[in-house]
Amino acid sequence: MPIPVEVLAALNTTPEALAKNLIDDTRSVYSTMLGLDLMHLPLEVDPMEHFQDCVSAMVGLAGTYNGLISIHQPTSLAMKLTEAMLDMEVNEVDQDVFDALGEIANMVAGNVKQHLSKGGLDVRLSTPSVATGSDYIICTKQANSMNLLFDLDEEWILVSVVLEMD
Repeated sequence: MPIPVEVLAALNTTPEALAKNLIDDTRSVYSTMLGLDLMHLPLEVDPMEHFQDCVSAMVGLAGTYNGLISIHQPTSLAMKLTEAMLDMEVNEVDQDVFDALGEIANMVAGNVKQHLSKGGLDVRLSTPSVATGSDYIICTKQANSMNLLFDLDEEWILVSVVLEMD
């Protein structure tokens, strides 16, 4: 199920406009921070909660709008993104990967926050959290989510936004 109708009405937007903002925000962060050009894949993506050999970075939202912004990608891509961000070789998922992906998620969330209210003053962001492993589950209120798929060098990135009103 998509973002709730009452949230869209309060934001004075449509699912298409919200998706366009999220696509633009995500592409902007990857372009500015990493010099990489993400390609949005205009596919209907079901919410995911089960990940294998991936790294997921998440930032919570609290205030007028509550929710979670999460970015999921394969471990191999997570290391490549860290290399691009830190300009250093990365051979394993370590604190550098956690920090880099947490910062990417934080920047995407900061951009999204600006669309949620005037100047984002009534929405707060949590400290980024990162999960990784060979097999893990992230459980959120997926009924209120928008899930967008991107391609980068033939690897996927899933950006998910869960939104509800306080």
